[in-house]
Amino acid sequence: MSDNYILFTVASTIYGVRSQDVAHVELVEGVTRVPNAPPCVDGVVFSRGAVVPAVNLRARFGFERVPDDARTRLIVVQHASRVVGLVVDSAREFVTIPADAIHPPAEGITGTSGRYLRGVATLGDRMILILDVAELLNYDELDTAAVTVRSSLPQEK
Repeated sequence: MSDNYILFTVASTIYGVRSQDVAHVELVEGVTRVPNAPPCVDGVVFSRGAVVPAVNLRARFGFERVPDDARTRLIVVQHASRVVGLVVDSAREFVTIPADAIHPPAEGITGTSGRYLRGVATLGDRMILILDVAELLNYDELDTAAVTVRSSLPQEK
């Protein structure tokens, strides 16, 4: 059995998310800062008619932030009722990965910072870290971000 994945890079590491978890991929434009947002949340973006929190994966994964450039992308992912934009260094590849090419993450990387990893795939000579979108979107900081975003937006009357 195989699944389709969107591959992207963050700090020279290749990551993958199942294509069924991705709503769309777009350029990063017009990020509006939100007061008191968690450090990994750049702000919110207006994407295809919806206000979406923009989570910087460099910051989320503990890497140094870099300025956005022409390759920076926003991968809008969804799970259950949650929708979040992931700001990544680049995203431009769609691949099929066989289930037997994905191995459980090593115990040493499944602590607090690695709990969002579903596995590690080998595809040819490349190693790809497969993200668990459900776990990534279930993180306490993102819950705080969602509350911050909702409370910062003008309320409808």
